[in-house]
Amino acid sequence: MAEDRPSGLGSWGRGGREPRVYNDGVRGSDFDEVEFFRAVAESGARALLIGRRALVVLGIPVLTGDYDFWLHIDDLASFNAAVEPLGLLPTHTPEEARARGRYAVENDEHVDVLVARSVPTVDGLRVAFDEVWPRRQTLEVAPGVGIALPALDDLILTKRFGGRPKDLEDIRLLEALRSEDR
Repeated sequence: MAEDRPSGLGSWGRGGREPRVYNDGVRGSDFDEVEFFRAVAESGARALLIGRRALVVLGIPVLTGDYDFWLHIDDLASFNAAVEPLGLLPTHTPEEARARGRYAVENDEHVDVLVARSVPTVDGLRVAFDEVWPRRQTLEVAPGVGIALPALDDLILTKRFGGRPKDLEDIRLLEALRSEDR
Protein backbone atom coordinates (compact mmCIF):
# COMPACT_ATOMS: atom_id res chain seq x y z
CA MET A 1 0.00 0.00 0.00
CA ALA A 2 1.52 3.32 -1.05
CA GLU A 3 1.60 6.20 1.42
CA ASP A 4 0.91 9.80 0.52
CA ARG A 5 3.94 11.90 1.30
CA PRO A 6 5.28 15.26 0.23
CA SER A 7 7.48 15.09 -2.83
CA GLY A 8 11.22 15.49 -2.32
CA LEU A 9 11.20 13.85 1.09
CA GLY A 10 12.71 10.65 -0.16
CA SER A 11 11.71 7.27 1.04
CA TRP A 12 9.91 6.81 4.37
CA GLY A 13 10.80 3.16 4.66
CA ARG A 14 8.76 0.35 6.18
CA GLY A 15 10.03 -2.03 8.79
CA GLY A 16 13.65 -1.19 8.01
CA ARG A 17 13.41 -2.29 4.37
CA GLU A 18 14.15 1.12 2.83
CA PRO A 19 16.67 3.70 4.06
CA ARG A 20 15.15 6.90 5.41
CA VAL A 21 15.98 10.11 3.59
CA TYR A 22 14.08 12.98 5.11
CA ASN A 23 14.85 15.77 2.71
CA ASP A 24 17.15 15.02 -0.15
CA GLY A 25 16.52 18.38 -1.86
CA VAL A 26 17.99 20.69 0.79
CA ARG A 27 21.71 21.11 1.31
CA GLY A 28 23.53 23.18 3.90
CA SER A 29 26.27 25.56 2.97
CA ASP A 30 29.75 24.23 2.42
CA PHE A 31 30.98 25.96 5.56
CA ASP A 32 34.72 25.63 5.94
CA GLU A 33 35.80 26.28 9.53
CA VAL A 34 39.45 26.76 8.58
CA GLU A 35 38.53 29.41 5.99
CA PHE A 36 36.26 31.05 8.56
CA PHE A 37 39.09 31.20 11.10
CA ARG A 38 41.48 32.44 8.37
CA ALA A 39 39.05 35.23 7.43
CA VAL A 40 38.72 36.31 11.08
CA ALA A 41 42.50 36.23 11.63
CA GLU A 42 43.23 38.18 8.44
CA SER A 43 40.49 40.76 9.08
CA GLY A 44 42.60 42.72 11.54
CA ALA A 45 39.67 42.66 13.96
CA ARG A 46 40.52 42.08 17.58
CA ALA A 47 38.37 38.97 17.96
CA LEU A 48 38.66 36.36 20.70
CA LEU A 49 37.10 32.93 20.29
CA ILE A 50 35.21 32.17 23.50
CA GLY A 51 32.49 29.71 24.43
CA ARG A 52 32.61 25.98 23.92
CA ARG A 53 34.32 26.17 20.52
CA ALA A 54 37.34 27.63 22.32
CA LEU A 55 37.38 24.50 24.49
CA VAL A 56 37.31 22.35 21.35
CA VAL A 57 40.30 24.26 19.93
CA LEU A 58 42.11 23.58 23.23
CA GLY A 59 41.46 19.86 22.73
CA ILE A 60 38.66 19.45 25.27
CA PRO A 61 35.99 17.08 23.90
CA VAL A 62 32.74 19.03 24.33
CA LEU A 63 29.82 19.36 21.95
CA THR A 64 28.72 22.68 20.52
CA GLY A 65 26.83 23.80 17.47
CA ASP A 66 27.89 27.41 17.12
CA TYR A 67 30.71 29.88 17.52
CA ASP A 68 31.09 32.66 20.07
CA PHE A 69 33.45 35.62 19.74
CA TRP A 70 34.20 38.58 21.95
CA LEU A 71 35.01 41.41 19.58
CA HIS A 72 36.57 44.79 20.28
CA ILE A 73 33.78 47.35 20.06
CA ASP A 74 35.62 49.31 17.32
CA ASP A 75 36.16 46.31 15.02
CA LEU A 76 32.65 45.31 13.96
CA ALA A 77 32.97 46.59 10.38
CA SER A 78 36.22 44.73 9.65
CA PHE A 79 34.90 41.51 11.24
CA ASN A 80 31.63 41.71 9.28
CA ALA A 81 33.44 42.46 6.00
CA ALA A 82 35.75 39.48 6.53
CA VAL A 83 32.98 36.94 7.06
CA GLU A 84 30.55 38.29 4.45
CA PRO A 85 32.25 36.40 1.54
CA LEU A 86 31.51 33.22 3.53
CA GLY A 87 27.81 34.08 3.44
CA LEU A 88 27.68 35.18 7.10
CA LEU A 89 25.54 38.28 7.46
CA PRO A 90 25.03 40.42 10.56
CA THR A 91 21.68 40.42 12.34
CA HIS A 92 22.13 44.08 13.39
CA THR A 93 23.94 47.16 12.15
CA PRO A 94 27.17 48.03 14.00
CA GLU A 95 25.38 50.88 15.79
CA GLU A 96 22.55 48.57 16.94
CA ALA A 97 25.05 45.89 17.97
CA ARG A 98 27.06 48.35 20.08
CA ALA A 99 23.87 49.52 21.81
CA ARG A 100 22.74 45.92 22.45
CA GLY A 101 26.19 44.64 23.39
CA ARG A 102 25.84 41.65 21.09
CA TYR A 103 24.67 40.46 17.68
CA ALA A 104 25.16 37.47 15.42
CA VAL A 105 26.43 36.76 11.94
CA GLU A 106 24.69 33.87 10.35
CA ASN A 107 23.48 31.81 7.45
CA ASP A 108 22.95 28.13 8.27
CA GLU A 109 25.91 28.60 10.64
CA HIS A 110 25.48 30.82 13.69
CA VAL A 111 28.17 33.02 15.22
CA ASP A 112 27.30 34.94 18.40
CA VAL A 113 29.36 38.11 18.76
CA LEU A 114 29.75 39.89 22.08
CA VAL A 115 30.69 43.57 21.67
CA ALA A 116 31.24 45.19 25.03
CA ARG A 117 34.17 47.02 26.55
CA SER A 118 33.66 44.97 29.70
CA VAL A 119 31.32 42.26 30.92
CA PRO A 120 30.43 41.36 34.52
CA THR A 121 30.73 37.81 35.79
CA VAL A 122 27.82 36.32 37.75
CA ASP A 123 29.57 37.39 40.96
CA GLY A 124 30.08 40.99 39.82
CA LEU A 125 33.71 40.98 38.67
CA ARG A 126 34.10 43.20 35.59
CA VAL A 127 36.21 41.67 32.82
CA ALA A 128 37.56 44.27 30.35
CA PHE A 129 38.33 43.36 26.74
CA ASP A 130 41.31 45.74 26.66
CA GLU A 131 42.87 43.89 29.60
CA VAL A 132 42.18 40.41 28.20
CA TRP A 133 43.40 41.09 24.64
CA PRO A 134 47.13 41.56 25.45
CA ARG A 135 47.16 38.23 27.32
CA ARG A 136 45.55 36.29 24.45
CA GLN A 137 46.99 33.10 23.04
CA THR A 138 46.95 32.29 19.36
CA LEU A 139 46.54 28.63 18.50
CA GLU A 140 47.19 27.16 15.09
CA VAL A 141 44.04 25.36 13.86
CA ALA A 142 45.55 24.46 10.47
CA PRO A 143 48.92 25.13 8.84
CA GLY A 144 49.31 28.91 8.74
CA VAL A 145 45.89 29.60 10.32
CA GLY A 146 45.75 30.81 13.89
CA ILE A 147 42.83 31.87 16.03
CA ALA A 148 43.00 34.10 19.11
CA LEU A 149 41.62 32.81 22.41
CA PRO A 150 41.75 34.42 25.82
CA ALA A 151 44.53 33.16 28.09
CA LEU A 152 43.28 30.18 30.09
CA ASP A 153 42.53 32.19 33.26
CA ASP A 154 40.66 34.78 31.17
CA LEU A 155 38.72 32.08 29.30
CA ILE A 156 37.61 30.74 32.68
CA LEU A 157 36.39 34.26 33.54
CA THR A 158 34.36 34.42 30.30
CA LYS A 159 32.66 31.16 31.33
CA ARG A 160 31.54 33.03 34.47
CA PHE A 161 29.59 35.55 32.38
CA GLY A 162 26.57 33.24 32.29
CA GLY A 163 26.72 30.84 35.20
CA ARG A 164 24.74 28.11 33.45
CA PRO A 165 25.30 24.46 34.43
CA LYS A 166 27.28 23.81 31.23
CA ASP A 167 29.47 26.85 32.01
CA LEU A 168 30.26 25.38 35.43
CA GLU A 169 31.21 22.07 33.79
CA ASP A 170 33.37 23.95 31.26
CA ILE A 171 35.12 25.77 34.12
CA ARG A 172 35.84 22.41 35.76
CA LEU A 173 37.35 21.12 32.50
CA LEU A 174 39.41 24.30 31.97
CA GLU A 175 40.71 24.17 35.54
CA ALA A 176 41.76 20.54 34.99
CA LEU A 177 43.60 21.60 31.82
CA ARG A 178 45.25 24.45 33.72
CA SER A 179 46.45 22.06 36.45
CA GLU A 180 47.96 19.77 33.75
CA ASP A 181 49.89 22.73 32.29
CA ARG A 182 51.49 23.64 35.62
